[in-house]
Amino acid sequence: MPTAIEFQDVSFRLLEGRLLLDGISFEVESGSTIAILGRSGSGKTTLLRTVNRMVEATSGNVLVGGKNVREANLIALRRGIGYVIQETGLFPHFSIERNVGVVLEAEGRPKEGRRRRSRELLVAVGLDPDSFARRSPHQLSGGQRQRVGLARALAAEPGILLMDEPFGALDPLTRTEMQDMVRDLLRKLNMTVLLVTHDLDEALYLADRIVLLSEGRLIANLAPDEFLRSQEPETVSYVRAFHRGERLAAGEVRSNQDGGRA
Repeated sequence: MPTAIEFQDVSFRLLEGRLLLDGISFEVESGSTIAILGRSGSGKTTLLRTVNRMVEATSGNVLVGGKNVREANLIALRRGIGYVIQETGLFPHFSIERNVGVVLEAEGRPKEGRRRRSRELLVAVGLDPDSFARRSPHQLSGGQRQRVGLARALAAEPGILLMDEPFGALDPLTRTEMQDMVRDLLRKLNMTVLLVTHDLDEALYLADRIVLLSEGRLIANLAPDEFLRSQEPETVSYVRAFHRGERLAAGEVRSNQDGGRA
């Protein structure tokens, strides 16, 4: 598969000197989904934002489609990359239909075409346009707003989708529903996706490969099954924390059973 995104020794240092990214290098195949895991402050979101130049790397290069993002027209670059964040960033005074089509509006596309595309995308993310198109964001639940944010990110048919903790604020059941919807949708669209998450379960479910960062450094870049088997200490620690309560509950059940037989 061709390479959609390439990080070449990418570093980023704050003005006061703190290093947030330290020589990150890896490639992202076209059409694949990469989950970026790590503790808070590990550099996940900073790395994600170097792709659409919301963060300019201090050193190294980020290539999109083989071209250095530093040399790209910033507006054209960002319009070719969908971006979904946890808070959705919807315009509160716009209707849902207009929120979905706002990028197309900025491109000067005809109103009827924007309307048609917005309604198509609302259907794609599981929202009935007849019920939702004319509503305002405050009339929607958190999960519904997140669906609208995803629809907006897809409006201009980008080749790359950046997702920064898109489901982090949702309750577990809504989060599961969103993960199912996104998984099915991405399979149909064959997009290249970078997904920042703290949730190993989410990464295992959605991603083709899992990248683990720690203190700005690349620790692992593995397929999901390889990640679970890895003996690298940081990876082992992440896996051990996975479903810790479930394992504890299972142990208590066994303990109670053994006690009952005594």
